[in-house]
Amino acid sequence: MSKPSKQLLAPLTGLLLLSAAATQLTGCVVRAGVAVPAPPPPPVAYVAPAPAAAVDVQVNEAPPPLPVYEQPPCPVEGYIWTPGYWAWAPAGYYWVPGTWVSPPRVGLLWTPGYWGFVGGAYVFHAGYWGPHVGFYGGVNYGFGYGGVGFAGGRWVGSSFAYNQSVTNVNVTVVHNTYNETVVNNVTVNRVSYNGGAGGVAATPTAQERMAAQDQHVPATPAQHQHLQQAAGNPTLLAKNNGGHPSIAATPRPAAFNAPGVVGAHGAASPPPHAQPAAYANHPNGAPGNHGAAGHGPKPNARPHPKAPPEKGKHEETAQR
Repeated sequence: MSKPSKQLLAPLTGLLLLSAAATQLTGCVVRAGVAVPAPPPPPVAYVAPAPAAAVDVQVNEAPPPLPVYEQPPCPVEGYIWTPGYWAWAPAGYYWVPGTWVSPPRVGLLWTPGYWGFVGGAYVFHAGYWGPHVGFYGGVNYGFGYGGVGFAGGRWVGSSFAYNQSVTNVNVTVVHNTYNETVVNNVTVNRVSYNGGAGGVAATPTAQERMAAQDQHVPATPAQHQHLQQAAGNPTLLAKNNGGHPSIAATPRPAAFNAPGVVGAHGAASPPPHAQPAAYANHPNGAPGNHGAAGHGPKPNARPHPKAPPEKGKHEETAQR
C-alpha cells in the first residue's frame, strides 16, 4: 500500500487546525481575523406574577357581634353594596366599614368574607367577586345578605337593578330599581362567625357549592385601600369603640371623612376632621391579611327586617 505524499498531508493538516480553532471560538464571531463576542440575546419582557391567593388568618378569640347601623344611599348607579366586617390585626379586632363599591366588571357579584371556627381557631375566609354569590358562613350581614345568597339586587343585561325593599337607593340618582319582598327564614341575630360555641350553624347549600367552582376575582384595589385605611384608624378598634364603631359605613371606599358616613347605633359621633394614622405607624399594626350630618335611609327603605325577639336572642337586627 502506498503512503500519502507530503504534498497531500500539508493541506489536510491545515484544514484540521482551522477546524480546531473554530471549535475553540464557539460563540464568537470572526471579523477581519479578530474574534469578538457574539451579541447578547434580546431581553425577555417582564411578566408580572399572578396575584397571590388570599391567605386565611387564624386567631384564638371570636370576633365581636356585628354592630347595628344604617346603610348609606347608593352614590352611583352600578355600585354594589359590600357589608362591613371585623378584621384582625396584632392590636385586636377592628371594624372594616360597609361601603358601596364599583364591581371589577359587569355581571359580577360580591361574596362577603366571614369568620369560621375550624380546628380550635377562628379562621377568616376572604371575600371575592364572581358570577354567583357563594357561601359566607350563613352570617346575616343585612341589606340583602341574609345568610344565603344576595337579595339586594341583580344584573339585568349590562345594568344592575336594586331591590328597594332591602337597599337604600335614591331614585333621583338610581333609576333601575324594583321591589321584591325578602322572607327571612333564619333567626335574626348579630353573630359574626360560623361554627363553634355560639356561632351560626350553617353549611354550604348545593348552589353555594356550585358557586365555589366559579372563576373568582379578588377584592379590587379600592377595597384594599378601604381595608388599609380601616386598619390605620384607632377609633375602629373593637377595644376602643366597644363594638360600636363611629364609622360603621361609608358611601364610597376609603371615604371615611366624606359626607354620608354612618356611625353604629350607640357610637359616639365621628370626629369632624379625624385623619387616620400613617400606614407605617398605625396602632393596629400591619393589617396583613384580613381577616375593617349623614344621609339616612329613605322612609320606605327597609334594609334589614326585624324578626320577633326570642328569649336569649338579640332583639336588634344586624344592620337596621
